[in-house]
Amino acid sequence: MAKDKENAQNSGDKENGAQEEEAPAPAPPSRGMSLVDFILRVVAAISTMGSAIAVATTSRSLPSLDSFNNFIHFTSRQYQDFPTFTFFVVANAMTTAYLVLSLALSIFHIFKTGAKVTRTVLVILDTTIVCVLTAGASAAAAIAYVAHKGSSEANWGGICERYNSLCERVSGALVGSFLGIIALMLLIFLNAVALSRN
Repeated sequence: MAKDKENAQNSGDKENGAQEEEAPAPAPPSRGMSLVDFILRVVAAISTMGSAIAVATTSRSLPSLDSFNNFIHFTSRQYQDFPTFTFFVVANAMTTAYLVLSLALSIFHIFKTGAKVTRTVLVILDTTIVCVLTAGASAAAAIAYVAHKGSSEANWGGICERYNSLCERVSGALVGSFLGIIALMLLIFLNAVALSRN
């Protein structure tokens, strides 16, 4: 009787072991996920490059009266006159350069969907660069808001009536920059899902 129980238990263990061995391994990420990754990187690169160029190439000359010589001369205002906008341009340029370089790994993932190490590297680098871009865009957005609305508490008036072209370009560039941030956040999520399926 005891031998029959042992035999039944052994045969049950063998069946369970066979079932565990036959359990399918998790499917690697699909090639479609890698294609979406590539497209998002291209979109983010174009957005951030456009933002950097829009602010870096803007300038506005305004007439001002020289009280000593009594003649009018023109003073030029560019993004370098505002340290926050300089940081914004640098952050967007860095992001664009990184995204262009990361396209090589994105193409590699299209052909080798099961790669783990390179996806992990991309998640870490994407997270770092999205922090830099968010800092630059947020700082520029705060200055752009003050430039448009001013601050009654600090007795600051808005400057956008005088520097309208600069303000318009910065506002448009902020849209592109925040679009890049959204694309990078989607890339982090996408690669995290791909790693969980490996």
